[in-house]
Amino acid sequence: MPVRVLRLGSARIAGEGTRIGTVRRPPRGVPKTEFAAQDWYDVWFPNLAPSADTMKLGQAADTPSQWAAFERKYRAEMAAPENSRTIEVLAALSHHGDFSVGCYCEDEMRCHRSILRQLLLDKGAKVIP
Repeated sequence: MPVRVLRLGSARIAGEGTRIGTVRRPPRGVPKTEFAAQDWYDVWFPNLAPSADTMKLGQAADTPSQWAAFERKYRAEMAAPENSRTIEVLAALSHHGDFSVGCYCEDEMRCHRSILRQLLLDKGAKVIP
């Protein structure tokens, strides 16, 4: 029943449960009624996405120090009480039900979902490696 951290738009895997889209914007050119059917997400939850300014910082990061600056800013956003509590809830749910969280980025290591994965682990979540 652990949480899966995945790329939105990828083919669904048996047992992944509800897909939560932790992205700032919905997929372009896709009708809302097709989000789940096209394997994007079942529920859109932009609260766990980087803010627009932070997202731009991450997208422009070309060096390790720039990526580290993005990571610090995103972690600070996720430390806000409402986001921290959400991560705690997801961590607790990972012990009792199937769900997944994700983003569109191709490379998880250059995506906020790699940081979100660690934040979930830090709160005691069961996460599929």
